[in-house]
Amino acid sequence: MRSFYSRNGALRKLLSVGNKRSSGRQSSDDCHGSPAPSQKPTWGCFSYKEVHRATAGFHQENLVGRGGYAEVYRGVLEDGRAVAVKRLVGTSADGRREEEFLTELGTVCHVRHPNVSALLGCCVDGRDLLLVFQLASRGSLSSLLHGNLESPRRPPPPYSNIGVLHLTPNLGFSLAADESSQPVAWKLRHRIAVGAARGLCYLHQDCRRRIIHRDIKSSNVLVSADYEAQISDFGLARWLPSEWTHRAVAPIEGTLGYLAPEYFTQGVVDEKTDVFAFGVLLLEVISGREPVDAAHRSLLAWAKPYLNNGDAHMLVDPKLGDDYDSDQLHRVAFTASLCTRAAAAWRPSMSEVLELLVGGEISHERWMMPVEEEEEELWGFDDLYDCDSPLSSLSSTASS
Repeated sequence: MRSFYSRNGALRKLLSVGNKRSSGRQSSDDCHGSPAPSQKPTWGCFSYKEVHRATAGFHQENLVGRGGYAEVYRGVLEDGRAVAVKRLVGTSADGRREEEFLTELGTVCHVRHPNVSALLGCCVDGRDLLLVFQLASRGSLSSLLHGNLESPRRPPPPYSNIGVLHLTPNLGFSLAADESSQPVAWKLRHRIAVGAARGLCYLHQDCRRRIIHRDIKSSNVLVSADYEAQISDFGLARWLPSEWTHRAVAPIEGTLGYLAPEYFTQGVVDEKTDVFAFGVLLLEVISGREPVDAAHRSLLAWAKPYLNNGDAHMLVDPKLGDDYDSDQLHRVAFTASLCTRAAAAWRPSMSEVLELLVGGEISHERWMMPVEEEEEELWGFDDLYDCDSPLSSLSSTASS
């Protein structure tokens, strides 16, 4: 570990914490079985030789995803563990590459939960910055719903940083065409949605520090062999100190179709920013549609009339036919309608989201908004993704 390591105190501190690999167990805590933080690090440092050998020299056949600042390769360690290696790429003249590496490492090294992608370790060798994760064998929720979308993507447009920096490198396998073309059964969609809710609830409430993910979307929800959801990609994540109600961030980054109004327009983020994005993800689970389609149409704008009229069945993915649980469908749709409210104060917390999804009482009276707030909702989500907007040209890129 040469130049970057020697001049970066934050990295030295992180690596000193993780220099011994651990496999400590944890007890159960809140968010319906979320494990409590371990006192011992659960990740370690890999040599470049280990990672190079695991990925067959970063062979192109092992490339499973590419984003603005990273490539992801699948590999197998000497002990037989399947891994996903996230390799930060590109020039570092502006320090962005190193910043993203430190942000993600500094966040995920504190996280341990069945529904959050597990960090196994990292490697810093010269200019190579590598993160090693457990591989999710079924790819991402996006690949399951929409097909094989985790192939290498075209480079982002040079004129903007919204919705393009995180065309997420997938920490899972890309699915073969015949497997990805099969519709995902409703019970599996529901299981994945509940698992993702548990993971996000943990990040907001039960993690050692409050974590705002800022890029919750279907391609950042990985799926294990038993269809357990795992939240991944913490490159945009931010800590939120306990005494803060929110924080302002710049520049505005993320993926169009998932951005909460207060974040999109003012750069304000808190837990409810993630809640909004999760609501869009629930609509994606129900409908099988992408958050912004190739014609720049917003999934949320399409779904809102059906949600407002209580016509949840009109949202269902045609590929499912009638093969879904009606009670679960209405729960998921009702929860999505709450999560995607324009006013952040009237969105539920993730613990309330989880309660609604798994069988809590659905009380329309409890969630009824004042008349003036309901009128504010009518400002229109189409405004965020209007085709005349200077940001609209990114919609198809962000959703691809």
